[in-house]
Amino acid sequence: MVMTEASAVTSKSMVNIPASIRKEYGIREGDKLAFVETDHGLAIVRIPPLTEIYGSGVHERDKIIQAIRELEAEHRREALE
Repeated sequence: MVMTEASAVTSKSMVNIPASIRKEYGIREGDKLAFVETDHGLAIVRIPPLTEIYGSGVHERDKIIQAIRELEAEHRREALE
């Protein structure tokens, strides 16, 4: 199924995510989203909180936590630019 929804960007660069998209992808208040450039355009990906993924990759736990911390640090640096 291909879902298509539209939303406008506000003067403060905010975007309202349509309810059907939030429901389909489990996006809740306070969730973090990553904006990823691909060869086909922009992708928006929900970043699950550590409490949600804890235990799912026990053998790769340290790598997962480090990757998430690096991504969050990158977002903070970009926000300061």
